[in-house]
Amino acid sequence: MEKVSKIKWFVLGMCIISANVLAQTQPEDIALEKDDFKESYYESLIQKGIENYDKAIVSLEKCLKIQPENAVIYHELGKNYFFQKDYQNAEQAYAKAAQLDTKNKWYLIDLYEVYYQTKNYNQALDIAQKIIPLDKKYREDLVSLYMYTQQFDKALILINELNENVGNTELRDRYKLQITAQTKTNSSDKTTLEKAIEQSPNNEENYLSLIYMYSDDNQEEKALQVARKLEKNIPNSTWAQVFLYKYHINSNDGNSAAKSLEMVLNSSKIDKKVKYRMYNEFLIFTLKNPIFETELNKATTYFENDSEFNVYKEIGKFYYKKKNWDLAIKNLEKASNTDLETNVFLLASYEETSKYEVLVTKASELIDTFPNQPEYYFFAGKASNQLKNYKKATDFLESGMDYVIDNVDLEIDFLNQLAEASKGLGNTQKSEQYLAKAQNLKTKQK
Repeated sequence: MEKVSKIKWFVLGMCIISANVLAQTQPEDIALEKDDFKESYYESLIQKGIENYDKAIVSLEKCLKIQPENAVIYHELGKNYFFQKDYQNAEQAYAKAAQLDTKNKWYLIDLYEVYYQTKNYNQALDIAQKIIPLDKKYREDLVSLYMYTQQFDKALILINELNENVGNTELRDRYKLQITAQTKTNSSDKTTLEKAIEQSPNNEENYLSLIYMYSDDNQEEKALQVARKLEKNIPNSTWAQVFLYKYHINSNDGNSAAKSLEMVLNSSKIDKKVKYRMYNEFLIFTLKNPIFETELNKATTYFENDSEFNVYKEIGKFYYKKKNWDLAIKNLEKASNTDLETNVFLLASYEETSKYEVLVTKASELIDTFPNQPEYYFFAGKASNQLKNYKKATDFLESGMDYVIDNVDLEIDFLNQLAEASKGLGNTQKSEQYLAKAQNLKTKQK
């Protein structure tokens, strides 16, 4: 009862606000007149708030008996039906609210959501067109609706308008390519596209559509020919370089691949995912062809300030897995040190190259910054053991053990290193105790 009371007083407080101020806000806060009406309305809000939608609907129906032409009540009724996934009744209620108050965009938006949810795209399209004068951002939705209803000519006009006024997006660019590939006006068959290229050699989209068609049909040689023609006729086309790049890699032409990659990385037209993929391919290529390491390093600088792609971490991990420890260290040292995985790969690389002094120093710095991370204590302890500084190793390992939680393998590693440190300090009995604990954990794992 206390919870309901609090909700009710909250609703009462909200309803004091002037209805004029809320003319285009969600109407559930508007103060209403008659006591019976008020009570039923407040009760519906309370029941909706605790997800008792059936009871909320009953209360709202009482309101409609008192005020049968109240748009606010129909809108609330629609919400409760929508939450129940009763889309048919939700549609009727929202439509009635929108009919009673044609200037309230929220009624139209919620009606639109019903049609979109039920994939009734033709109806959704009609409502979206009514929303747009009230809220321009729904033009983006209209593009998708034109695509869903295969009105490609209208979609293309709107795409061009949005590209010019607000800039390109990946989704709209994809739609545009899809339209080019599907509509008769932009050539739905290869022969027509080839003729279109001859007639309009500067229309990049025709080349791209034809390349996609040949690629989809596994006619890679044909696709290559079109890409080369695109490069010749439009030398600054970065999309030509995207398609030519894989052919350069496959033919072991590192110089041409590096040039294509550089053009793509410096282009604002190409999506980052494409750039990441091309970069990773060049990384693999460079491992097999080390003479292109200079070109790889040049490409790497492009991603240095990219928060989404920790490029030095990826290179370092790559070289680590190939057991090229020096290159792994070189790159991991440049990577962000806030990432556990990066730091573990770096510390492990120091260990592989027996750089124990460096390993202790780096692990100690990380412990100061991340005192709850057991892996750093382990590396510091293990390196100290290798340097025969057993007292220091014991301090690191005993401190780090406190942070090992639900990681039996790491706990076993700690115990083995503690055993080695104890043995180095001449405490054979304690060393054997640690080894026994480690063996007991191994046995339980089996």
